[in-house]
Amino acid sequence: MGIKTAQAEVDRWIREHGVRYFNELTNMAQLTEEVGEVARIIARRYGEQSEKESDRQKDLGEELADVLFVVLCLANQTGVDLEKAFDQKLKLKTERDHDRHQNNKKLK
Repeated sequence: MGIKTAQAEVDRWIREHGVRYFNELTNMAQLTEEVGEVARIIARRYGEQSEKESDRQKDLGEELADVLFVVLCLANQTGVDLEKAFDQKLKLKTERDHDRHQNNKKLK
């Protein structure tokens, strides 16, 4: 599914099931919470913190999807064409960072 389609699907879901979008500040707080859940899994599963038994059942993919859902909501409600913005960002990063990363001795 492309980003433009994903934005449309989220909008359809909101209209059919979610009543309305939460306001932008609420969604920003929700995004922060969801990113925190991803961070908790990464820190415990791949980092140095021990993983609690209750955390072992958490699905990283599901938590990343929660982050994506809220990002798509924020894009929809602020009028951002996220696919276009992402394409532009990828082009910028490619032009700006190619040599920087290729020449970074730390990455060799």
